Amino acid sequence: MRILLAALLLALGLPSLAAQRVVSLAPSMTDSVLELGAGARLVGVLDGDARPAQLAALPSLGRYGQLNLERLLSLRPDLVLVWPGSIPEAQMARLRNLGLTLYVAEPHRLDDIPKQLEELGALLGAGEKGAALAADFRGRIAELRREYARERPLRLFYQVWNRPLYTLGGQQVVSDALQVCGARNLFDDLQLPAPQVGLEAVLARDPEVILAPTAEQAGEWQAMKQLSATRLGQLWVLPDRNLERPSHAMLAATEKLCRLLANAKTADRP
Repeated sequence: MRILLAALLLALGLPSLAAQRVVSLAPSMTDSVLELGAGARLVGVLDGDARPAQLAALPSLGRYGQLNLERLLSLRPDLVLVWPGSIPEAQMARLRNLGLTLYVAEPHRLDDIPKQLEELGALLGAGEKGAALAADFRGRIAELRREYARERPLRLFYQVWNRPLYTLGGQQVVSDALQVCGARNLFDDLQLPAPQVGLEAVLARDPEVILAPTAEQAGEWQAMKQLSATRLGQLWVLPDRNLERPSHAMLAATEKLCRLLANAKTADRP
């Protein structure tokens, strides 16, 4: 995470001036603002999937990867919330060169999310709320780690899309959620955020569980009888899409994932 003056003030335990006009360039950051009760400070958002109903009237700054920079500047934000990759690098550089105050968050581990909530709370005048959400997140994740640990983690293929076949790399926060729930990302050795992989690579690594975005995509693996996941009947749909949106909502999504995987069998222990 990268933050400017507010991070220093937070580290020193000093109050910071709350941002009044906030632009969010990532749906997960928008979620966090709402969780902190600071939705009234949002003046514009970059759209991804469906917006929360309470933000329906907010100006759109474009869609993921396609920022309308001129519209953003017209809103005169005093804080811009950014997720790396949500906008092109050239536009990120432009935002920095324009002297805008940026909060850039890219959590790689679940432990990064409560820190993000604390920092955003300080920036948005919701420090107590941020601290409470962070404490809840840390405590419940620690409980999940203890409850769902496995001596040998499940081999799990996390399918982002089917044609072409995409998964998540090991630096994505979802990989950490899988570990909390007793599983291992089948491609955690890859560094790209969302690498394309071949069918042969999936077959060679032989997942015991496949998580897919839809039932139709999960069902396409039924023909692959050589896969442990197919033989074990563990071709499942991701139980909650908030697993891919790092905010406090990822906690409930991780709990759902853990409950699902608790029923999974391993190839050597049917």
